[in-house]
Amino acid sequence: MNIDRSRRLSLLAWIIVAFVIIADQAMKIWVKTSFYLGEDLEIFPWFHLRFIQNNGMAFGIELGSKILLTTFRIALVAFLSWYLVKLTKAAKSPAGYVASIALVIAGAFGNIVDCMFYGEIFSNPYPPFVAEFVPWGEGYGTLMQGLVVDMLYFPLFSFTWPSWVPGVGGSVFSFFDPVFNIADSAITVGMALIICFYSKYLTLPKQDEKAA
Repeated sequence: MNIDRSRRLSLLAWIIVAFVIIADQAMKIWVKTSFYLGEDLEIFPWFHLRFIQNNGMAFGIELGSKILLTTFRIALVAFLSWYLVKLTKAAKSPAGYVASIALVIAGAFGNIVDCMFYGEIFSNPYPPFVAEFVPWGEGYGTLMQGLVVDMLYFPLFSFTWPSWVPGVGGSVFSFFDPVFNIADSAITVGMALIICFYSKYLTLPKQDEKAA
């Protein structure tokens, strides 16, 4: 095994994980304590900060119970972290693949923090009031029942369907409607890279006996 390369891969992976988690949580905490729920700030016509919260998965999708979803996320992060360690010890692991797995881990962990702790440490007032930090246990929810904070909104374009179009005539179509966060972005980018470029590496890596 090439020890120097293994260390470089490990350093790359955990720098990515740390950077994404810190950026994600900093953005979420700033938005949650500065915006009231539903507030929308236009940065550009095609990019807004819009504060919403959700119970579910990436892009506001809801699937199954909250506790089950959080438990699944924790198990996924634990497995992927173990897998990432194996990857960094395999001399032939591509750096891009390692970075992609690190992005998925960081994104999943970022949303776990919201689910695990936000209900315990934040208030959740009605608009126009903004959330505040509160003593542990005096928040709006309990452990594993927190709401995920989303804020990135990209209304790239919209149009009205012609009246003659069956079923949708006269209605407005807009793209892209989902509101998401940095953690969701990391998961999406990481998975897209894996699918497009590294799908052949989706097996348990074998540690080389000799240096490359």
